Amino acid sequence: MDWMKIISALFLTAMIIFLWPRAKQMIKESPKGSSEDWKGAIIPLAAVVGFVILLVMMV
Repeated sequence: MDWMKIISALFLTAMIIFLWPRAKQMIKESPKGSSEDWKGAIIPLAAVVGFVILLVMMV
């Protein structure tokens, strides 16, 4: 391993250590989604997945 990979790994580990407490707080205090919110998210995702499948089948 060269020194650049070691520094990158150390930096990535430090980022995870410093951001973990804030991420836990954000997850704990975030609003919960209702069933209407989930429906509003799933329908466009299903449309995109269906479109990608259609494109793959056309090739």
